[in-house]
Amino acid sequence: MAISSASGIDAAPRKQTLASNYVDFTSAATEGWAQQYLPDLMEKEAEVYGKRTIAGFLAQVGAEEASASDRVIWSEQGRLHLAYTCTYKDSTNTYEVVNDMDGNPVGVNHGLRVGDMVVMSNASATAKGYISAINEDGDNAAEFTVLAYADANMSDADALNSTTVSAGDTRVLVVGSEFEKGSNARTAANAPQFKSHSNKHIILRDYYEVSGSDASAVGWVEVSGEEGQNGYLWYLKAEGDTRARFTDYLEMTMLEAETAHADAGAIGGTDGNALQDGTQGLFQAITSRGHQSTGITGVNAATDLAEFDAALAVFDQNGAIEENMLFVDRGTSLAIDDMLASMNSYGAGGTSYGVFDNDEDMALNLGFSGFRRGSYDFYKSDFKYLNDKGTRGGLNDTVNNIRGVVVPAGVSSVYDEQLGKNMKRPFLHVRYRASNTESRKLKTWVTGSVGATTSGVDAMEVHYLSERCLITQGANNFMLLN
Repeated sequence: MAISSASGIDAAPRKQTLASNYVDFTSAATEGWAQQYLPDLMEKEAEVYGKRTIAGFLAQVGAEEASASDRVIWSEQGRLHLAYTCTYKDSTNTYEVVNDMDGNPVGVNHGLRVGDMVVMSNASATAKGYISAINEDGDNAAEFTVLAYADANMSDADALNSTTVSAGDTRVLVVGSEFEKGSNARTAANAPQFKSHSNKHIILRDYYEVSGSDASAVGWVEVSGEEGQNGYLWYLKAEGDTRARFTDYLEMTMLEAETAHADAGAIGGTDGNALQDGTQGLFQAITSRGHQSTGITGVNAATDLAEFDAALAVFDQNGAIEENMLFVDRGTSLAIDDMLASMNSYGAGGTSYGVFDNDEDMALNLGFSGFRRGSYDFYKSDFKYLNDKGTRGGLNDTVNNIRGVVVPAGVSSVYDEQLGKNMKRPFLHVRYRASNTESRKLKTWVTGSVGATTSGVDAMEVHYLSERCLITQGANNFMLLN
């Protein structure tokens, strides 16, 4: 079934006041007051778009904290165990370390030591061995020699020792160690590693202005809005909408913002000022430090459930956080509902009755708010930002567009370098600039001659300002559905 929509029903805000914004009561074409009949005025403005604001996502999954610095720095724990990708070098059972298991280059800073018991594997073979030597001569410091327990020449795993295996395709996992009686202690120690991340605040601003004459004019339309404004003064509507839109911008920016490349044309991108190069929003943080999935493809339990199972495997490799929130657009939400419903064998040929007293005269609930798969709980919620035509729901990219985000529930423990101690915080939280004398969480001030006169300008000028950034901790536990 195709659905067609009428055009011209979206009254988007504009910079200037136009004649088309007003009802003409003097024109016969409008059948208004140009004739002797008094029209029946419905002065209450109809709320045809429901709740128009989209903010609320960060309030559900995060928190807000004050910050007194230009930049926020935090550190995250590294993995506890030693595992790397490596490449087979030559027939002397020598390998070269390439990356850690998260794909980060290791080079000479690997943690392998003589005496380690390891498991080696690639797509063709698995062998267990003993590291007999670490090459530490200059450029070869990332190399190590391993001998198999089954055969000193590792002949039981010829496929493991093959120059035809792709570079970096062999994996080595340290599972323990072995030393002879009376042997000396180890001569090398491994120090724990952590990853340090940072983000910077950006300043958001907006502005509304109304002349003194317009502020004193009573309109015929009774206005209403999300900010509680009501009455017959149109500037109340305009100022309230500006405030509500700015509040949404505070969240939309935290989701969409990106750091500017040094050669980009964005603010500060070419002037060398490191404090003016954008900020990292949620989507960029997940793209660079988290995971991405193709999402739910349609009404197919086999393929759609396989997508979730692939996501579970990724979560198992990372934090394995049991409870997760799914914030998805309408299409993905319905696809999940259909996937779960299709697993009910009683409903394969139609609606099933009698199960859980689901009487045929009772309204049928075809939606699911959550489900459990393996050891993970997923709670599904609509993400209005991805559905609303006035926001991301109106973008044209149907191939790479974001259809949802998986957010872990709970808190994470990180080391805060400003406070100098470990802190437990939600995985997502907003930092805004504030001190004892100034809070820039959300500032609003009025200037001009309307109301309390502060200048000679015959207008009311309303200023909005916020300075904030989003901290995405443990992005390795997040996933974008594309």
